[in-house]
Amino acid sequence: MADLYDLIIIGAGPCGLACGIEAHKASLRYLIVEQGSIAESIRRYPVHMRFFSTADNISIGGIPFAIADAKANRSEALQYYRKVSEYFQLHIRLYTRIERIELQGDSFVLHTHRGEQLHSRAVVVATGYFTRPRLLQVEGEDLPHVSHYYKEPFEYVHQRVVIIGGGNSAVEAALDLYRHGAKVHMLVRGQDFKPTAKYWLVPDLKRRIAEGHIQASFGCQVQRITPTIVEYTQQGQVHRLPADFVLALTGYLPDDSLLRQAGVKVDNELVPQHNEHFETNVKGLYVAGTAICGIHTEKVYIENGRLHAPVIIKHLSRRLQNESTIGTQRSAH
Repeated sequence: MADLYDLIIIGAGPCGLACGIEAHKASLRYLIVEQGSIAESIRRYPVHMRFFSTADNISIGGIPFAIADAKANRSEALQYYRKVSEYFQLHIRLYTRIERIELQGDSFVLHTHRGEQLHSRAVVVATGYFTRPRLLQVEGEDLPHVSHYYKEPFEYVHQRVVIIGGGNSAVEAALDLYRHGAKVHMLVRGQDFKPTAKYWLVPDLKRRIAEGHIQASFGCQVQRITPTIVEYTQQGQVHRLPADFVLALTGYLPDDSLLRQAGVKVDNELVPQHNEHFETNVKGLYVAGTAICGIHTEKVYIENGRLHAPVIIKHLSRRLQNESTIGTQRSAH
């Protein structure tokens, strides 16, 4: 088949790009397919976000990530991943959503939202998790003034903003909003902020809370959201908090729908069955990056997810080589 790829990689984030680089180095016929832009998840991060990992630990393809500070910001990362993709001249098809993966014999057919069919011997799903918010499942969550993403502070100036969550996103947003004139009240389900929050930000936030500049309530369970209030319970008592905007920054989950309908076994924590080569129970279908870890998205990030790429491509290359050798031997007979 003239249009048969050796590998199609779904997702052009850092882990998907790393897989593309390894496929390029292995001389595989590959294609990266992305539903948005290059590094789409990073593009949707807060404008002034700075990475937890140092720049050298989120570099890919052996290309140095040279910046003045130790840790990159969002803009620097977007520039870096774009330049790396151009350096390797990676084959990428952007703004193309894969709606279904179909196994046909020994190869796969990937159906796009445009009705196209892409054929490949193997597939890597490296779709990340940032496109699927962890929903509160409460009344009013879909109201216009409620968002699961935080971009920048300027639309919230002098507004009453309720932030739901105690993780990294919530901590960063609270400090940024406070410093741009918003009136912030945090509702945290636990008795403290999550240990995964950036360690240098939490003391800063706690000082602002102690000074009364940011309000925070712990041990809270949100019950419903209306156009003007957030209703929550704390120690058995019902409270109603006025709100002009609500940021439900409660985390994100990987979208396992593509994997499930392709026949991949996924457990109750959304973890796909996979082996040491990151190959799922469906032969030729691999997972990379946070796609491997289900609800435990804190376990895999760019720093260790990028390391999945050489393992996957080495395993796949050997298989394709063996299959080619067997095919040649059969033809000789």
